[in-house]
Amino acid sequence: MTKIILYQYETCPFCAKVRDYMSAKDIEFEKINVSYDSSDPMRKEIKEKSGVGTLPVIKDGDRYVGDSGAIIEYLEDNYN
Repeated sequence: MTKIILYQYETCPFCAKVRDYMSAKDIEFEKINVSYDSSDPMRKEIKEKSGVGTLPVIKDGDRYVGDSGAIIEYLEDNYN
């Protein structure tokens, strides 16, 4: 199984909610801290691929899911 990548801001409460959920459910993931700078190329790429302009965003294989509520719903449906 592919490890999930979590694109996040370290101090974001919504990112922490997703991190805490994945840790509690023993879902393996890698954290990638993203710049707050909206002109950062990584942020632009994440927004383009996920369709979401905010973080957190997860990448699971080729699928991108953004928004903490949608991420947790996706994880509940696919990892429980």
